[in-house]
Formats: sequence, structure tokens, C-alpha cells
Amino acid sequence: MTGRVFLIGAGPGDPGLLTLRAKACLEESSVIVYDRLVSEEVLDFAPATAERVYVGKESRRHTVPQADIETLLIDRARRGHTVARLKGGDPFIFGRGAEEAETLRAHGIAYEIVPGVSSAVAAPAYAGIPLTHRSLASGFHVVTGHECLYSTGTPWQLLALTNQTLVILMGIGHLREITVNLIAYGRLRNTPVAVIRWGATKDQEVLVGALHNIADMVESRHMQPPAVIVVGEVVRLRETLDWFSPERMGSGYRNGVARD
Repeated sequence: MTGRVFLIGAGPGDPGLLTLRAKACLEESSVIVYDRLVSEEVLDFAPATAERVYVGKESRRHTVPQADIETLLIDRARRGHTVARLKGGDPFIFGRGAEEAETLRAHGIAYEIVPGVSSAVAAPAYAGIPLTHRSLASGFHVVTGHECLYSTGTPWQLLALTNQTLVILMGIGHLREITVNLIAYGRLRNTPVAVIRWGATKDQEVLVGALHNIADMVESRHMQPPAVIVVGEVVRLRETLDWFSPERMGSGYRNGVARD
């Protein structure tokens, strides 16, 4: 009997942000295929007897090619397993979940999409930065750093609009080129920018600057992925809305992990 595949969004890192449906799917799965940013606390919801297969990807280094991941999902399902394909954030937001679903459908494998909390919204929220605000931003755009620079259809005029918040995923390695383009297309040099590393986890780090200097600041701090970049006037609200920094949290617990 052929099994099925759950394409699960594991959220941004805090296990408390995992959905109840995702937890239930993990608990009944016999194979767990998981990405780099999935926390150990989330993996612990799976049965101890479940096969765990790591297929994490980093910039310019993929542990398992995408085609092989899809073959793995088909193989395990055809053996009768219930497979949990765990992805950081949401499977349909830059997670290649749609490609995997298309492949499963083409091979007659039953699947279910389990949405997750995307780092695009969670990381700014944990940094005290709202993506929209009645007085500052009427909407927001989410893009990847790779698409910004290498897509011939990048709408720079749209991304440079001053009344829109811009969220950039996987862009820290291209930050300087992105900021130069945004300024060239009309975004003000002093537009505030936040770089949020390991957002919504106990290791969260936030760096705030402006379009004209944030690349220098990131390079001087040697900040590395994973990071979410937020561009827009809403970044200024962090000064009053920050709630997750150690100095704001006080004593106790952060993300369920005791702080020293």
C-alpha cells in the first residue's frame, strides 16, 4: 500500500510557533526528511523510531540535490511510509514545496500541505518590527536576494516605493548590491534597515542601520546567514516595540530555553 507525504512548514525556529496540525502529522510519520533550519525541538515531536534524513541546503552547498530529495519522497511513500517533509518557515514561500507537490502529484503520491509561520513575518515580529503600519507602510513585499540580483524581471521601481516595507530573504550575501540598486531607483539613503539573524530563536541577533551604511555594518560584524533583511520606515518602531531582546525580557525563559 502506497503511503503519503506531509509537506510541513516547521516555522522559523521557535517550537512554540509550530502549528497543531504540523505536530500531529509529525507524530504519525515514520520517515522525517528535514531541512537545515528545522530545530531539534521540532524534530523531537516525531516518533523515536522514525527514520530521519537530513537534506539541508546552504548557500552554494546542497547536501542533497533537489531532484534526489523528490526521488527520496517518492521512494519512501511507495514503500508504504508516512513521510514528513519538514521545511523551515512555510513550504510554499521560497521553500520549493510547490515543486515537490507537483512531482508527488505526477507520480500518484497522496500529499497534504501544512502551512507554517514564515520567517518573513516572524523574524521582524520578534525584532519588534511590524511590516505594516497605518502611518508608515501600507503594504510589504517579500523577495529573495538571489531573485533581486539575477532575475531580469525584478521590479526595482516597485521595491523602492517609500510607503512599502521590503523583506528580503537569503540576501545577506548580496546586501551591498541590493542597497545600491534600491538607492539608484529612488529609495532614500537614510531609509532604516534591520538585519535579523536567527530570528525567532534564542540566538537572535538584530543589527539596525540605513541603506547607505548597513552593508558596511554587516561586513564589520561578519554576520552570516540565515538572516532576514527589513527595509522601511517601520524599522524605526523597533526602539519602542522590541520585546524579545535579553535586556527587555528580564529574567526567566526565552523560547523555552533558560537564559544564563
